[in-house]
Amino acid sequence: MTRSSAIVLLAACALCARGEDVPSFNRDVLPILADNCFKCHGADAGARKGDLRLDTEAAAKHTAIKPGDIAGSPLIKRIHADGDERMPPIETGDGLTQDEIATLENWIAAGAPWEEHWAYIPPKRPEAPKIDNAAWPRNEIDTFILAGLEEEGMAPSPEADARTLVRRLFLDITGLPPTPEDVHTYLDDDSPDAYEKLVDRLLASPHYGEKWARWWLDLAGYADSDGYLSDFLRPNAWRYRQWVVDALNDDMPYDQFTVEQIAGDLLPNATTEQRMATGFLRNTLSNREGGADLEEFRTMQTADRTKLVGTVWLAATFECAQCHDHKYDQYTQREFYEFYAFFNDADEVNINAPIGDEWKLYESAWPEYLAARAEILSPVAEEVEALQDRWEAKLLWAADNPGQGETHTWDREWEVLGLIWGQNLGEGQLEGTYIVRTPKADRTDDERVRLQDYFLSRGSAIDPGKFKELGLSDIAAKLNTLTEELPKVSRAPTMCAGRTDRDQYIHIRGDFRSPGDKVTHGTPAVLRDAELGDEPDRLSLARWIVDEQNPLTARVTVNRIWQELFGRGIVATSDDFGIRGSRPTHPELIDWLAVIFVKDHGWSLKELMRTIVTSAAYRQASDARPGLAAIDPGNTLVARQARLRLSAELVRDNALAVSGLLNREIGGPSVRPRQPESVTKEGFDNAWVADEGPARYRRGLYTFIQRTSPYGQYVNFDYPDTNQACTRRERSNTPLQALNLLNDPTFFDAARALAARVMNEAEDTDAARIDYAVQLCFGRPATQDEAARLQQFLNDERGRVRADGEATPWVMMASVLLNL
Repeated sequence: MTRSSAIVLLAACALCARGEDVPSFNRDVLPILADNCFKCHGADAGARKGDLRLDTEAAAKHTAIKPGDIAGSPLIKRIHADGDERMPPIETGDGLTQDEIATLENWIAAGAPWEEHWAYIPPKRPEAPKIDNAAWPRNEIDTFILAGLEEEGMAPSPEADARTLVRRLFLDITGLPPTPEDVHTYLDDDSPDAYEKLVDRLLASPHYGEKWARWWLDLAGYADSDGYLSDFLRPNAWRYRQWVVDALNDDMPYDQFTVEQIAGDLLPNATTEQRMATGFLRNTLSNREGGADLEEFRTMQTADRTKLVGTVWLAATFECAQCHDHKYDQYTQREFYEFYAFFNDADEVNINAPIGDEWKLYESAWPEYLAARAEILSPVAEEVEALQDRWEAKLLWAADNPGQGETHTWDREWEVLGLIWGQNLGEGQLEGTYIVRTPKADRTDDERVRLQDYFLSRGSAIDPGKFKELGLSDIAAKLNTLTEELPKVSRAPTMCAGRTDRDQYIHIRGDFRSPGDKVTHGTPAVLRDAELGDEPDRLSLARWIVDEQNPLTARVTVNRIWQELFGRGIVATSDDFGIRGSRPTHPELIDWLAVIFVKDHGWSLKELMRTIVTSAAYRQASDARPGLAAIDPGNTLVARQARLRLSAELVRDNALAVSGLLNREIGGPSVRPRQPESVTKEGFDNAWVADEGPARYRRGLYTFIQRTSPYGQYVNFDYPDTNQACTRRERSNTPLQALNLLNDPTFFDAARALAARVMNEAEDTDAARIDYAVQLCFGRPATQDEAARLQQFLNDERGRVRADGEATPWVMMASVLLNL
């Protein structure tokens, strides 16, 4: 047994007895033993005394374990001791079981071998295992899967039929169902590489980027509003979503995909698109409500970004180390704030990100606009500049000396500058304060103009009498009218290097008001210390994350792709690759995938997916097999494919697609489909005004997501909490889902449109129309039993129509099919 749960248990007990936190050395724990251990980590721990050290291998073997000597082991003696020396203390429960004690003793007898947690060792390409059935594998994936099956005396499932494979590929790669023509095209292709050609065609589809963007946006915690009570809207948030769609469709290498989202603004000669990629870091919640402490919520956002990056790329539970050293993994509180420092250096800023010819129109009008502006200001220009200088100086003084003035007027003015600047404009929460802290000579023309406009409309506190004397409210109104006539340029939320130097400290117990030791930028030692250079920044961090020696990034990513395609990751806990996470069911396979993803495929997600979906393991039928559930109820050995329900958006997308209503336009702002008024009323203040025309039938990816009241149908179908990263969606089965599909206006529209398609496009017989409807919905002909049951249902509905003239039999039948 290696670095086992037993050593973890006793390590924790030993150091708790010394009144210390649980050590942070790597522990390969079993949950039951770890849970037993932490019962004794209570309020009275400091009252006990201990003399064992288990936070390093050398100390543990010297003072506590005595490898090979069970009787002489101080740990074993403590297990059997009486009174205060007992570990764990008897008052915390029943202590260790005999089996647990035997595990400890056997481990010590074997010399107490000590090794690193599997996930923290950089992956290496393993040798393909030996297998008996050499005819089954289509690529190396299958040899690892088959080796596990053969070891258990099991065989893989047969390949799914051709129609099922077509539908599976369409849904997994593009999120949309195949048309009957798509199915027949594949069935009629007799070439030996017909399957591979279909895979390539789907990977090249622009709908690929839409389907997999939704997967990524779950991780990013994307939404179109701030969160918190007021939940102000973010009308520009969609620009980041569009960047993700485009990057995935272009098959941007995943290392570049990573670097641009974490630090695109810091790349040499960064493009607008690279800066837009940092919109990833703008997905955290923002509080722009009156009375909010700007620094409190800035530090909360910074902590959220720290956790977000840790979860998305490293499957690390960094949040557990925000207030104290991690209780299980080798992450210290100091390391949390060293990681936090990379994001503490950054500020929010919305940038001009023109679409189409917006910039050309804006640029041509800008000189005339500045001239007209100067003319309006000319009678009072010097006075305005002097007043604004005084106003800015007062604001900066208040920011650096909170609560020290005669009144709190300027504290409030500084707060309002941060809160009001971007409300309902989608601007950065602290963008106004960011500009004020920027020396005048370093401000862009856009920043200079926007700050002056804000001052003229809200800066009268500096000298109310002078404002009135100069008529500045009238001037502000004229400038506002002038600005409204200026051609508009689309904006995008981004991050930038902060213009204010911020020292970084440990926050004692996670409280930003209680600074502890000063720290510098750093990465967790257990993940291999990074070579960050003399001036580390987010770009240094991003490059470390995708360094080949980082043991987690590639593994975490291939595991999540596998999870999407098989319903379960090779590591089931796709959000936690730490000690408390699950061990991989196929450790050699996840390492092989990680290595080829980086070295063979050059971080190409499309090539990784192509490798997986062309494997024999992926092509297996999903039918239940006698006895398989008893042997492997979780299908961890992949003896068949999984039957997976569609996600919330894809349920809607598929209904619209088969009905012919789906608007397949790629990209653009978020839209609001129709939904019940009762759902809209759940939100605070912000009204949900449904879009009209084709916009209401766009793909679910483009649905406006308001954090306090998300689109109702999605919530019923397990849409994730956008307040945090979601690494795996739940799949539930509730009566509300059936009611939603039967009564939601969008699904009723789809049923009517599907009925019209069937009646207009199929032969004029019930049998032909029923079969065509089934093919549209399921990509296959109706079975004899299905056809008979649908015919009976149709006949029953026709009888009911005579008593209810509003019902349409074919619409009702279409609704039944869409519910399946």
